[in-house]
Amino acid sequence: MNSTRRYTLAVVLVVLAGVLSVLAAPMLPDQIVSHWNAAGEPDGTMSKAFGLALLPVLSAVLLVFFVAVPRIDPYRENFATFRPYYDWLIVLVTAFLFVVHAGTIAYNLGYVFDFTLLVVAAVAVLFYYIGVLLTHAEQNWFVGVRTPWTLSSEEVWRRTHLLAGRLFKFTALVSLVGLLFGEYAVYFLLVPALATALGTVAYSYYLYEHIDHSVESPDTGL
Repeated sequence: MNSTRRYTLAVVLVVLAGVLSVLAAPMLPDQIVSHWNAAGEPDGTMSKAFGLALLPVLSAVLLVFFVAVPRIDPYRENFATFRPYYDWLIVLVTAFLFVVHAGTIAYNLGYVFDFTLLVVAAVAVLFYYIGVLLTHAEQNWFVGVRTPWTLSSEEVWRRTHLLAGRLFKFTALVSLVGLLFGEYAVYFLLVPALATALGTVAYSYYLYEHIDHSVESPDTGL
């Protein structure tokens, strides 16, 4: 399957989201539930028109942006080495937004369920795949752990992304375990995700400093 077919799959998901909005519109109230707290209880609404348009439009905009990235990135030649993984990320992000959109509509049609758990599960799947992608990503300005240190050193980029890939997969697995703890599930996602983000940035700095010092210092044999 080449990039065109993967992009086509993403486009189909965007179109399906729009079709779902059109079909559901006559059956929904003027104000629909659009936000839930950690316990899965609705605590926010928005107008039906805005709510039904928001995620399909966002999906379309993101799709256009993702398709453009390999063409505008200064490291565009590096995308060829991990292009299939990148393309599937586009499909999965689009699928994630479709699931959230479909779940929102279903909830407002009277199918009561814990919406927060749905989102946590969907994010966990997305995070696991991001972990897979990161272990294959080469230097670029849009995808991955983009710090001054990873963008300045191929070795720092490689080692940081090996760690980041493992941590994202671990975060995904912890998040899935969190589904067993109901209203606390969101914390099983947010805490390790925040630790992963901060940890990988700090690790990239540490590596950069370590590599620089190892180059500048004489070999002591240690």
